[in-house]
Amino acid sequence: MTETAVESAATESKSQQAYAAVKARIIEGTYTPGYRLVLAKIAEDLGFSVVPVREAIRRLEAEGLVKFERNVGATVAGIDPTEYLYTMQTLSIVEGAATALSAPLIDPATIARARAVNQEMRECLEHFDPVRFTALNQDFHSVLFEHCPNPHILDLVHRGWNRLASLRSSTFRFVPGRAQESVREHEALLQLIESAADADTIEKAARQHRAATLDAYLATTN
Repeated sequence: MTETAVESAATESKSQQAYAAVKARIIEGTYTPGYRLVLAKIAEDLGFSVVPVREAIRRLEAEGLVKFERNVGATVAGIDPTEYLYTMQTLSIVEGAATALSAPLIDPATIARARAVNQEMRECLEHFDPVRFTALNQDFHSVLFEHCPNPHILDLVHRGWNRLASLRSSTFRFVPGRAQESVREHEALLQLIESAADADTIEKAARQHRAATLDAYLATTN
């Protein structure tokens, strides 16, 4: 490998690390909506040059987590109520479809893995941590929809989750009562998949589950 190729690979690796670090801080709420992302400061914190950080910020912009403002620079993007409404409505449709298509491909071991995550969510309710609960919630749903054989639908699901990332860390903080209901609905969804319920029934249950979280959140803004 040439020296130039080695340098390129190193930069790419650091860019991935910078991307993961900044994205984690956005999702965890360390970088809140509107927070100015000063590339030099982030690079200093990570011990990198500005180049891989700039590449990471561009990736996050493409995902909708970061935006560039004139005379301001890169800032963490927020989600206004209307955008949240449209994103959740879309996600309820595509994730419901993805879950239904995944269901016949989900084996008992996968069911057990999802149930274990849901148990962690149940335990999390005792000393409620909305950030951890939300991360576990994504893990649970990922177990169910990642088996979707349609890559286009799966891509739409991933895009929906990425759009919600900046708000996702605090959604259950706004509606803590919804968390307990969510755990119960997860178990009901698993039972439908275990019993080989038809695709329409599973899709409807998954869509209603997502819609219930949207309704609970919107109720706090009215």
